[in-house]
Amino acid sequence: MANAFATRESASLSDFLQILRLRQSLIVLILALVVGTVLAVTAFLPKWYLATTKIRVEKPEGEIKLFQAQSSHSYDPYFLQDQFKIMQSEKILYPVIERLGLSVKLASALGSRTPPPMAVTYRYVVEKMLRIESQRSSSLIEINVFEQDAQLAADVANEIARTYSQDRIALATSDQSEGLVHLRKELVSQEQVVMRQRDAVEKLRKDLNISGVDLNARYSDMEIETLRQMQNTLIALSVDAIGRKTRWERFKSIVPAERISLVNSELIPDQNIQNLLQAYLMADQKVTQLKPRLGSAHPDLISAVDGRAKIREQLDVQLGGYESALEIAYKESDARVAELKSQLAQAKVDQILSARERMRPFEESAQKLDDEQRLLTTLKLTLRQREIDFKVPKKTIEILNIAEPARFFSRPSWALNVTLAFLFGGILAIGVAVLLEYFDTSFRGIAEVESRLGLPVLGVLPFVRGSQPATVDDPAVLEPYRVFHTNLNLAIKSSGSHALVMLSAGPGEGKSMTLHRLAALMGASGEKVILIDSDLRRPTQHRLAGCAKEPGLSDFLQGQKTLDEVVQKGTAPGLDFIASGGVGGFTLSLIYAVRLRELIVTLKGRYDRIIFDSPPIIGVSDASVLASAVDGVVLLVQHRRNAQAMVLRAQQIVETLKIPLVGVVLNQVPANAGGDYGYYMDNYAYYTEGVVAKGRRRSVRAPVRVARGIEAKDGLTLHELEK
Repeated sequence: MANAFATRESASLSDFLQILRLRQSLIVLILALVVGTVLAVTAFLPKWYLATTKIRVEKPEGEIKLFQAQSSHSYDPYFLQDQFKIMQSEKILYPVIERLGLSVKLASALGSRTPPPMAVTYRYVVEKMLRIESQRSSSLIEINVFEQDAQLAADVANEIARTYSQDRIALATSDQSEGLVHLRKELVSQEQVVMRQRDAVEKLRKDLNISGVDLNARYSDMEIETLRQMQNTLIALSVDAIGRKTRWERFKSIVPAERISLVNSELIPDQNIQNLLQAYLMADQKVTQLKPRLGSAHPDLISAVDGRAKIREQLDVQLGGYESALEIAYKESDARVAELKSQLAQAKVDQILSARERMRPFEESAQKLDDEQRLLTTLKLTLRQREIDFKVPKKTIEILNIAEPARFFSRPSWALNVTLAFLFGGILAIGVAVLLEYFDTSFRGIAEVESRLGLPVLGVLPFVRGSQPATVDDPAVLEPYRVFHTNLNLAIKSSGSHALVMLSAGPGEGKSMTLHRLAALMGASGEKVILIDSDLRRPTQHRLAGCAKEPGLSDFLQGQKTLDEVVQKGTAPGLDFIASGGVGGFTLSLIYAVRLRELIVTLKGRYDRIIFDSPPIIGVSDASVLASAVDGVVLLVQHRRNAQAMVLRAQQIVETLKIPLVGVVLNQVPANAGGDYGYYMDNYAYYTEGVVAKGRRRSVRAPVRVARGIEAKDGLTLHELEK
């Protein structure tokens, strides 16, 4: 694929999607493991059943607050939060635990053989079983109880509701009783205050010799009474002036076009304006009726519209006059207030000079007596009201339903767990894929291989499942190897026979299978080829060719067999084979290098291509001996297997031996690798479809001839493409 995440600046959405395609197997595996684990855990988790009881709770009016108006019930979130805490308190739950015997029933859940202390059971109920919830802006409270026994969950929910209801009723009754006692004490104390104040007034009456004064009327001479009347009149005039000013300012702030909406008998009690409004509404109704029936140029409609406009103009004039009238009335009222203030100020001066100072203590004492009597009356009325309320108390709590045992468990939730498993499993899988891609140090594209190694890529071999070799005329396998074969021939500068060895940095990269298919293709194309299995430690070519393992190369190098005895003729068209041999524990050391070169010289006189299968070059000395004896080395790199440093190390070892590296072949490249691999994959598919279509019309009795025909016909095209 393209250098995804090789440079973070160039990373794009297409690179990310390519990573997902490349790592789709890993993503599916991790997702399946997460989902499977969640499903297994969910299946074995204990089943919890939910029982719910709904109650309606209202804030009580029971606190006795004198002189405070009674308000209607309203939503109070702080009150509900307090009730949540009360329901979960020891005051409510301890009686529930005791009545239902929860310490005994929950002993096994608490991991105890004997009933645990009530405090332990209480914590378990609060933390594991009880959930109290309420909808926003609602006085409804839900008591949710989770338990593995459905019947027990319902019993606990119902018992909590009953216990809380009883506690609320007892609390309300207790508060009212205490309030009444306190109110009676205050009433007795106030009666004593009134009696003492009455005695003080009577004493002043005797001292001042004003026994004829009525205490209820309160004595004042003519000047004081006149002053009071003037003060009351001033207050009334001031209130009237403020009202007139407010009406004028509010009417003035209204847009003239909207004042018509204020015309009614209460807001504007002007009969002329009322009559004009009725006439305007009738004219507007007439215009509305005529519009659908008559055109805009009809005389009747024009006359009706003009009449309505004239009435509206008169109405606006009247409303403007009404505004002026409001202003004049306000200014007149304000002038009367100013005049009366002046008169009152003068009257106060006269009253101060002429009032009898000796009457003031008596009046103050009489005023205080009046205040204390009013307070006493208020206390009596409040006490009477509370006594009536106590006899008929208001119920501020209502149980709306009785919890029933649930038929299906509510926890664990399959839907929730599976959804979360897919969500977090997908995130984890994608994260792992991205991290693996980020820290992957292998070669990621053809351009990267050529730039780092400085070698041409001779072929890109697609991923093929299975270890059995395909037939030489299998189009799905043939086309990539034909491209590799063509590029290899172009890369070899010298003509004539040539000895090659294919190396890899590490084991298991598909080198033996690649050589087997390449050699078969070379033989089928008309070249004389011999394939030598020189991987003496783990030979595999004899199994791929279906031939005997011995005698072979090891027998020849030790002089136990001749060359003709170890060569197996005609294992495939144009292909001979030398197996690894039957000598156990044999390795290619430097003492066999001379004999190996002599073997290669001999074989060059018989074959066009001498191909060696070799063990990995890193960690095994045999590969270095082989590389030093041949004419060229082809380096095989499996897609996304080894780190770049490992491949570079293999290249350095070969270059140290002064043996030319012909090029690199990339093996086992998946179809979804993308990037510059995609061009090869698309071309393979294109040519494969053409070959398959032609192969269906040809005889299956001559596979070699067919393969040669393909090479002869399509080889030029491939050469042209490579050039």
